[in-house]
Amino acid sequence: MNPKELLTDDDAVSPVIGVILMVAITVILAAVIASFVLGLGDSTTTTPTADFNFEYDNSTGNVTVSHSTGDNVDADRVEVLIDGETADVQFSGTISSGSSISFNQTDGGTNITGGETIKVTWNSEDQESSSTLSEYTVPDNN
Repeated sequence: MNPKELLTDDDAVSPVIGVILMVAITVILAAVIASFVLGLGDSTTTTPTADFNFEYDNSTGNVTVSHSTGDNVDADRVEVLIDGETADVQFSGTISSGSSISFNQTDGGTNITGGETIKVTWNSEDQESSSTLSEYTVPDNN
């Protein structure tokens, strides 16, 4: 056997490389098509990071909800709930640090006497997901 013939014999190299390339292209195409079909390429909406403070005045029944720190949030996507029911008083415009709303036991049709849970929730633009940004339980007056 001549060693020069071994080094120059490349009959099987081209078909093997061709098969490897065809398999690689097929796998890549399958992955791209699957990502579009399954929606894995869609962008996801991230929940804003915002902290809200709650103040309750026992003598008047007033509750003040204020944005203390975090991201600015569009008020159209934020809802204030009292025991799961939408309060009549809501934020407006852009909620930024220092923005606040106040309401009392006559607002929203809920008698705020203590024990109620007040939540500030955020809803995604497509209304498919929501998240509670802050939650507060009104102290019981008894």
